[in-house]
Amino acid sequence: NYQKAILAGGCFWGMEKLFSELSGVINVVSGYIGGDIKNPTYELITTGITGHTEAVEITFDKTQITYTEILHFFFTIHDPTTLNQQQNDIGTQYRSAIFYLDVEQKNIANDIINKTNNSGVFSKQIVTQIISSKTFYKAEEYHQDYLKKNPNGYSCHRVRSEWKF
Repeated sequence: NYQKAILAGGCFWGMEKLFSELSGVINVVSGYIGGDIKNPTYELITTGITGHTEAVEITFDKTQITYTEILHFFFTIHDPTTLNQQQNDIGTQYRSAIFYLDVEQKNIANDIINKTNNSGVFSKQIVTQIISSKTFYKAEEYHQDYLKKNPNGYSCHRVRSEWKF
């Protein structure tokens, strides 16, 4: 009953922490996706030249939480209307993107974005990319559970009650 979702929405630290607190989420891994260089490192990613973005790979129990609910939560913890930026994090490596794993995920993502754009929840249009998944590379160990290890660490993510669906 386990399914995966791969999402990018700025620095992976805050996303990892918030998703790991959701009921039905089994595991969250910080990593890199979307570029063409094999086995990228954080040092390369931060330059913006690899094409990768910081992302999280979420494993969830679909009998407890749905992919739709995962995406709704995703859209409440980051600003999907800001191109290649989340607060102080600027560059394509911090873009908002949904890396779909199958046609069903692609269709759900497109449907949610279309409905949300027409709902008036956001004052601007969503710029989140919907991209076929490539190889997901796990980030270095010091990035995993970063905010648990460093409770005062940087995060640009929070649940925004005004962006409820």
